[in-house]
Amino acid sequence: MNYQQESKQCLARIFEHVSLQGIAKTQQKLFKDRLERYFPELFSQMLQVYGQRYDLHYHLQALAELLIEQFKQRSPALKRKDKMRLDNPHWFKSEQMLGMACYVDLVAEDLADLQTRIPYFEKLGITYLHLMPLYKSPEGDNDGGYAVSDYRQVSPNLGTMQQLKKLATALDKAGMSLVLDFVFNHTADDHEWALAAKQGDETYQQYYYMFDDRTTPNQYEQSIREIFPQVRRGSFTFNEDTQKWVWTTFNSFQWDLNYSNPSVFRGIVGEMLFLANIGCDVLRLDALAFIWKQMGTSCESQPKAHLLIQAFNTCLKIAAPSVLFKSEAIVHPDEVAQYIDKDECQLSYNPLLMALLWNSLATRKTRLLTQSLSHRFKISSDCSWVNYARCHDDIGWTFDDGDAGHLGINGYDHRQFLNRFYTGRFPGSFATGVPFQENPQTGDCRVCGSLASLVGLEQALQQNSPAAVDEAVKRIMLLHSVLLSIGGIPLLYQGDELAALNDYSYLNDEHKKHDARWVNRPKITQAMFEAVERAGTLENRVFTGLTQLVQIRKQHAVFGDAATEIIYTNNQHVFAFKRQHENGQTLLVLVNFTEREQAINNQFIQDVAKRPLDLIEQQAMDFAHSQITVLKPYQFRWLLCE
Repeated sequence: MNYQQESKQCLARIFEHVSLQGIAKTQQKLFKDRLERYFPELFSQMLQVYGQRYDLHYHLQALAELLIEQFKQRSPALKRKDKMRLDNPHWFKSEQMLGMACYVDLVAEDLADLQTRIPYFEKLGITYLHLMPLYKSPEGDNDGGYAVSDYRQVSPNLGTMQQLKKLATALDKAGMSLVLDFVFNHTADDHEWALAAKQGDETYQQYYYMFDDRTTPNQYEQSIREIFPQVRRGSFTFNEDTQKWVWTTFNSFQWDLNYSNPSVFRGIVGEMLFLANIGCDVLRLDALAFIWKQMGTSCESQPKAHLLIQAFNTCLKIAAPSVLFKSEAIVHPDEVAQYIDKDECQLSYNPLLMALLWNSLATRKTRLLTQSLSHRFKISSDCSWVNYARCHDDIGWTFDDGDAGHLGINGYDHRQFLNRFYTGRFPGSFATGVPFQENPQTGDCRVCGSLASLVGLEQALQQNSPAAVDEAVKRIMLLHSVLLSIGGIPLLYQGDELAALNDYSYLNDEHKKHDARWVNRPKITQAMFEAVERAGTLENRVFTGLTQLVQIRKQHAVFGDAATEIIYTNNQHVFAFKRQHENGQTLLVLVNFTEREQAINNQFIQDVAKRPLDLIEQQAMDFAHSQITVLKPYQFRWLLCE
């Protein structure tokens, strides 16, 4: 089929039935130019997913009408931002970028109060603020807000959609991009679509996967995995109202959407563009690997899942082109990479880096980190990693068994070791973590805990050991030294900059005690914010150390849009990489992952960076009197060569 010719004819038929009335003439031309440019892509994507549908043309026309309406609703300020971002498409790769992820009610009381925290974020250097789910959700257990009852209403305890819009404007004025979660694999079971389905509306029953008996669910479950085996077994829930089995990948109150129905795609496009028009700059695609179901497969990362995400992306190019997608695919590294593309997800979490940083702290060795990133870190120059050490979720050990095997490491056994180490079950461990979703059949689990507790600060304080506290703080700085320098958007998680410890209060909440992830969702109190201003406090010590590193990062272009090369050293305890900017700047980063001194041959350093300046110590390296450079325990060095 000639997609170009067919799409041109299809678009001509659509223009016979849709109107651009109500849009200024200049804006009409802009929209029409975009639609004509990107409709062939959209047509091809929709045809590949829904080509068997007799009513595909109807859905394409309805989609075009939706794009027109949402473009019409987009404010002049956001349209100006569209133009600015199109003129500078790599804006997110700047050395000025620094992200933070947080729950509104865990760093403030509500949206209005959060707006008063903007000066604090500015002091830290934040330019990218990710607000965890804040939409209206069911009372009680709602998976931390990831069960959405209404995408167009803010949870009443947090405020209103108008206040969110006001916050977006204030953040933009302060030079901060707003990032929101786009929970599009499922809705809550009290979403209006689900309620209609429960009442017997067959149209909306087709918005979900609903089955009269267990025959088909049993067939699917032969090849799909359980996500929360501690909560329930299987991936389907029996609904009493309809007397049907509903596909629920995560929790029984989260109903998976049926994207084989194009009405679902159009419906979710409408919600996506509504959020874009609120003033959102980036949408984090939650659980994107699960959106397409195919019998006999794992129902994860299927080809049509990628086509659907590309189609969502194309809709943004037409109606809200400044908005980016961020991939949340906590899967095998090969699958993570498949989502990263300028036409799919321009940004992606880097779960491999996260997992291997923790691995290197536990083992004191950087072999697996170096081996894995040496061929997995490089991505499209049009895209960027979002690098993090902790987040609202658990830690899964998503390294590749082939990379581990190359080093003689048994992947299964090593994951068991890491689980024991970070849950404090391994002799000599400094970590205080909590197991999450231990599978009774396989013994597998993931790990929860705040960054400070996992690096040993909680244990050090319990032991009243100043030396152990010092080591824990050094580990905090070490982790962030890599995030800030390796290339991509460094992302802090709420409380990491304040050395926040595990919060065990969730154990006293009936709706949370079954979900250990709440242990790393601490409430950041006013006292903690105030402690930042008092010299000698842990909050001040960590906050000050991080802001000093952030300030150095923002002064040098080589920390931004520059190539990264992972380098093998002659010391398995030292991680090294080089950054190279087109302006001629070279940065060599050396990181000692042990509590002992480590030596690096000076010739190795000179081969990468001639006459470097140590940006941390603010002094030139002296190679005249020694053949080696000694890294102190947990020391890192940023060596700049102009």
